[in-house]
Amino acid sequence: MRKTLLPLILFLAACAVSATADEDWIPLFNGKNLDGWTPKVSGHEAGENPGNIFRVEDGILKVSYDQFDAFGGRFGHLFYKEKLANYRLRVVYRFVGEQATGGPGWAFRNNGIMFHSQSPQSMGVRQNFPDSIEAQLLGGDGKKPRSTANLFTPGTYVFFDGKKMPGSKQSSSETFHGDQWVTFELLVKGDQITHIVNGTPVMTYEKPHKDDGTPLHEGYIAIQAESHPTEFKTIEAMPLQADR
Repeated sequence: MRKTLLPLILFLAACAVSATADEDWIPLFNGKNLDGWTPKVSGHEAGENPGNIFRVEDGILKVSYDQFDAFGGRFGHLFYKEKLANYRLRVVYRFVGEQATGGPGWAFRNNGIMFHSQSPQSMGVRQNFPDSIEAQLLGGDGKKPRSTANLFTPGTYVFFDGKKMPGSKQSSSETFHGDQWVTFELLVKGDQITHIVNGTPVMTYEKPHKDDGTPLHEGYIAIQAESHPTEFKTIEAMPLQADR
């Protein structure tokens, strides 16, 4: 693999931001309800939350399909109310329980953080995924290696080492089996983006664009619902100084 200075530069930037006091983090999830968040589920208008897929219980934001007999293609996303640009995002998540009946095989212990996303109101009623960058969150099956904090680019593309890359790419993270809590952080600074898992940078890339060539500098964030129960106990952001 060709070595570059970019991963080192972004790693040092990540470490520098880590040293910032905890009070600089702004909670996006209040631990009580879904205030400030808008659900968008395939087949439904923005704002509808069929089967209470997204809910808050005991201070935890949960994704669950337990009010349905089967998944039924109900791909969902829960959007934060404001666009974000130049920030550090931190979520603490875990996968629990059994996947909803009828969920696709690839969606086993699968969730994601969408960012630089279109708004929920601009999505089509039957649109499964927003145009966005996705930091894919995955859990292991107890046997095979399976990285988390991977990259997917629905309706978008990015650059790795100066080369355009639409599609997907795996991170260098370890595998997290079982129901353990994992901390994922996203560092978005100008055109450069880093994925961080439990304090370790696992992927860096740059220059996100829409498929039509429009550069992406900001957008909405959202968590996914893709048929496997997922829990989030922390979702918070730290605004960063924009590059001049």
